[in-house]
Amino acid sequence: MKKPSTFKYIMVNIALVLAVIITLYPVLWVFKMALTPAQGFSLSLNPIPDTVSLVNFTDVIFNYDLQGRWLFGRQLLNSVIISGATTLLGIAFATTAAYAFSRFEFPGKHGGMSMLLITQMFPGVVMAIPLYILLDTLGLINSLMGMVLIYSTTAVPFCVWMLKGYFDTIPREIEEAAIMDGASQWLIFYKIMLPLARPAIVVTALFSFMTAWNEFILAATFLSDETSLTLPVVLQRYVGDYSTEWGHFAAGAIIVSVPVMALFFALQKHLIGGLTAGGVKG
Repeated sequence: MKKPSTFKYIMVNIALVLAVIITLYPVLWVFKMALTPAQGFSLSLNPIPDTVSLVNFTDVIFNYDLQGRWLFGRQLLNSVIISGATTLLGIAFATTAAYAFSRFEFPGKHGGMSMLLITQMFPGVVMAIPLYILLDTLGLINSLMGMVLIYSTTAVPFCVWMLKGYFDTIPREIEEAAIMDGASQWLIFYKIMLPLARPAIVVTALFSFMTAWNEFILAATFLSDETSLTLPVVLQRYVGDYSTEWGHFAAGAIIVSVPVMALFFALQKHLIGGLTAGGVKG
């Protein structure tokens, strides 16, 4: 192969550096606002803060109500519980349903998959009023359980489609060999199919968690008590009609993004390992 010229090599590296700068510039601006004590919005193009202070982070984290309750800790716990429960329920229902759609033949199979796809055509805000009436009837307004149910029903159709497509790629010969060895259907699913589908399960779990963690509209509609709010709703409260607490908003945005980044890096190794592992070993 012809070795690229020095000029081309330099131009490619310059283009990559510019792309990195363009990508990181907004992120640096968020850090600048978070580390600047003032709550105003600076018009300077310099993304480096003139004064470095952690006061915005302390104001956001150590936020107490009039009764002395630690609001941020409770709101962080709310987001963790809702996102974690949504992920567990979504994976539990989606893996079993996707495996059934992939391997079994039953009446309404194709129609059921189509109906799951149709549910993804409508944004969640369209169902806000019916869901509000339903939750109010069940007494689940300002309830974490209500939000978990809503987010789970929203995430399951997409997760079923993702996992069903991955189960289709796994050779049936693996299951047939296990059946010849006397394995039951449940043992095949639990011991063989789930480990082989680990890459898709990891992606699906990450999607379910991020969807529930970042969702704002439904949470702002169904949650009003300060002790039941999730972190995206808390961030919105720093944006007022006449003024915005940019420092607190930026600090809160960084704090909210940390768990998602940590989860991504924790699952990255399993994702890459699963993708590079073959379904059939020679």
